[in-house]
Amino acid sequence: MTDRQVPAQPKTGDTIGLSRRSLLRAGLLTGGAAASAGLVSSTALAGDPLITEVQDWNRYLGDSVQAAPYGKPSEFEAHVVRRDVEWLTASPESSVNFTPLHELDGIITPNGLCFERHHGGVAQINPAEHRLMVNGLVDKQLVFTMEDLKRFPRENRVYFLECAANSGMEWRGAQLNGCQYTHGMIHCVVYTGVPLKYLLKEAGVKTSGKWLLAEGADAAAMTRSIPMEKALDDCLVAFKMNGEALRPEQGYPVRLVVPGWEGNMWVKWLRRLEVGDQPWEQREETSKYTDLLANGKARRFTWVMDVKSVITSPSPQAPIPHGKGPLVISGVAWSGGGTIKRVDVSIDGGRNWTTARIDGPSLSKAMHRFYLDIDWDGSPLLLQSRAMDEHGFVQPTKNELRLARGDNSIYHNNGIQTWHVKADGTVENVEVA
Repeated sequence: MTDRQVPAQPKTGDTIGLSRRSLLRAGLLTGGAAASAGLVSSTALAGDPLITEVQDWNRYLGDSVQAAPYGKPSEFEAHVVRRDVEWLTASPESSVNFTPLHELDGIITPNGLCFERHHGGVAQINPAEHRLMVNGLVDKQLVFTMEDLKRFPRENRVYFLECAANSGMEWRGAQLNGCQYTHGMIHCVVYTGVPLKYLLKEAGVKTSGKWLLAEGADAAAMTRSIPMEKALDDCLVAFKMNGEALRPEQGYPVRLVVPGWEGNMWVKWLRRLEVGDQPWEQREETSKYTDLLANGKARRFTWVMDVKSVITSPSPQAPIPHGKGPLVISGVAWSGGGTIKRVDVSIDGGRNWTTARIDGPSLSKAMHRFYLDIDWDGSPLLLQSRAMDEHGFVQPTKNELRLARGDNSIYHNNGIQTWHVKADGTVENVEVA
């Protein structure tokens, strides 16, 4: 799954006998920070020409400020892209690609790396010609232009969006050898938009209005039923993400944001909101996005994305390149129920657990970044992470999930993931019995 190679290990004695004075002479200690022999490259000490000789980027002028009017990543980061699995679906217009979680850090996903899930391809809509209608059990039916929507008070909120099928391929066992493929149907961004309750208040919801139908303007005419309690709580009608306009693949010019609930309900290219007195029983909430149990019955309306986490590095697409010594274990955790209060990490397949460090913002229904710094001795590891949210819900093992729901399910797999780190630093997707 990766073309990265593990470099040869330095010979014994390459970095021994180093004094603080010799390190200072080599320019390897700066700002009062202490460097350990385990972190020093033997090449640097031998007179690396990349240090001792002037490089082209020091010698020649670079591009002008207008060389790239809309910025893009360095050419050396060209491998950091969304990827799909061609055989996963019958049609690329009704398919998915995956966020490269193993290449990211922090909690915010760049717009160009947010996974895509479409049911009828990407709709290309002129915002000047787009309309959002509110109808059904309301006092007055309304139609909003994009300019109308932008006149309402707006809010900025950081939320994760996870497809209900994220990790679905792993329900019956380890399948896809990469964090991008097992857990990459998720992203976390800053949404800017109008609280949905403002639009519903403008229309006037009748007392009999208990449900809301959201409909998209794409070729699939995606429709989902949403309880009125949720619609009036924290939903947004969003037109920006991470400060700029939504990308077309993320619903431009406007989409619904349903915090903490499965991504299929976050209707993109939002064109209509109908108020009703009961759910509509649409295709995406009956034949799809339900949880098939062992007895053949399906649970419906299981909207919340439960507490979950995954180690993003080391992982199959992010092997250990440096051999034994200091190692940063990193990952992300999230919960549709609120904030993450604790993440534990195991290096021995769940026998022993150590509490990781959560760093950065801790926001409700958003990603949380965790780290565990260890000194790796080069022996094989069985890496796992286990998250707990503010309500005390704890991420289960895959076996606990199967015991409760059987082997037929696809959606809402929040089971603990295991990575097998081998002595050479390569990593494989496995399960622990």
